[in-house]
Amino acid sequence: MSLPRVLAALSDPTRIGIVRVLADGRERGWGQLRAPVAKSTLSHHLKILREAGITRTRQEGTRCYVTLRRAELDERFPDLTRALLAAADAEDVGEVTADES
Repeated sequence: MSLPRVLAALSDPTRIGIVRVLADGRERGWGQLRAPVAKSTLSHHLKILREAGITRTRQEGTRCYVTLRRAELDERFPDLTRALLAAADAEDVGEVTADES
């Protein structure tokens, strides 16, 4: 997890939106995430976040689940997640939601 890779991964509004959704600490199935992009594009965004070390993906059968690696992020980059979420909320960045059903 390096600062340049993390910052590059967080440079896209959709990826910021994914982080906003995952910030509550709950694991989400990829199919629960709703973004204004094609499914293949959403998969690409999730891959970028995973490769930067921001999220962790777990596969269970044919389903994939994603969580935010908040503890690791906060340990490596204190206050980065808090500042990112505050700014994203203030500017309403990231149109990603989670289907809770």
